[in-house]
Amino acid sequence: MDDFTKKRIEKIMDHYTGNAVPEHVKSQMKISYKIRGNHVTLIEERQAFQSDQWVQMPVAQFRLDEKVWKVYWQDSKNKWHFIDDIEPNEDFETQLKIVDEGHNGMFWG
Repeated sequence: MDDFTKKRIEKIMDHYTGNAVPEHVKSQMKISYKIRGNHVTLIEERQAFQSDQWVQMPVAQFRLDEKVWKVYWQDSKNKWHFIDDIEPNEDFETQLKIVDEGHNGMFWG
């Protein structure tokens, strides 16, 4: 991912994560992301039971592959799988919107 694309994705994700959680639950839940290489991982964070620790649970991963964004989900063994019924798309925001809307309950358990 080139620097221009990375900065654009950071701007999109900063805006998204800043507005993803309603104000009244921000003390219990956060949405964040990590960029590593050509992968952008969307993460849900919740406060651990009876603890000050926060637990991170990956929600989805977006991978830039030959100029298109593909969406992946993570299984219980932390292995990522391509979601073949989400069409790869050059527009990152289109893919983020699909994940945000849940895609038939696949995300946001």
